[in-house]
Amino acid sequence: MATLVSFHAHPDDECITVGGVMRKAYEEGHRVVLVVATQGEHGEVEEGFLTEGETLRERRIAETHAAAGILGAQRVEFLGYTDSGMMGEPENDAEGSFWTASVEEAAGKLAAILREENADVLTIYDDNGGYGHPDHIQVHRVGARAAELAGTPRVYQATQNRDEIRRWIESSAAKAEAEGGETPDFGDLSGIGKPEAELTAKVDVSAYLEHKRQAMRAHASQIAEDSWFLAQPEEVFRLQFGTEWFIREGQGPGITEKDLLAGL
Repeated sequence: MATLVSFHAHPDDECITVGGVMRKAYEEGHRVVLVVATQGEHGEVEEGFLTEGETLRERRIAETHAAAGILGAQRVEFLGYTDSGMMGEPENDAEGSFWTASVEEAAGKLAAILREENADVLTIYDDNGGYGHPDHIQVHRVGARAAELAGTPRVYQATQNRDEIRRWIESSAAKAEAEGGETPDFGDLSGIGKPEAELTAKVDVSAYLEHKRQAMRAHASQIAEDSWFLAQPEEVFRLQFGTEWFIREGQGPGITEKDLLAGL
């Protein structure tokens, strides 16, 4: 049995980016630990969603534990920082925000968990945090340093395959044009994920799609039933979430791994 520690910025990030890998590790008999930097205090909910006296922080912590159970995490820890909001917002600079935290201090907190667990594998995000969110970028910085401090041997940067996304968009646009529909505008993709040539691990998690979907549902304060994540057809959901992509320093070029815990 090996131990996988998955480090994330906010509640719900875990089920979107590495939920399949977490469940896969659990079902194969490994120990899974979820660490979240913040409690997602700056998420948004409709009026009346929370019960009387309940805070969003409390709800999101409860949702995280529920989702973690679905994904097979046996331990959940929060580092205690505050959600920094999207890039450029005032919350970025607020005292206690994860974005303003000392990397060395935060890495020390995570490294302590890695040592306690004798972690074999750590997942973080790529150096742009997947899409430029300040807390996600900080996860990369803090996670990489924590692995150095703890001597964690394998560090995988969760990301997205930018070229695959582009191919899907082009295919969707061509289909819409052929059917006489409006071609959707997906905007600039340069800040999303990484080019295919930089990726080193591709994990097929299609067998765990229902676990990912149910974990997303557990985060009801952020992922509504009619959201883009849950409302799309099964075929599209499988396309979007059936593969999880990673970068591991020293691997490649090209995809050289299909299992983050292979050989452990």
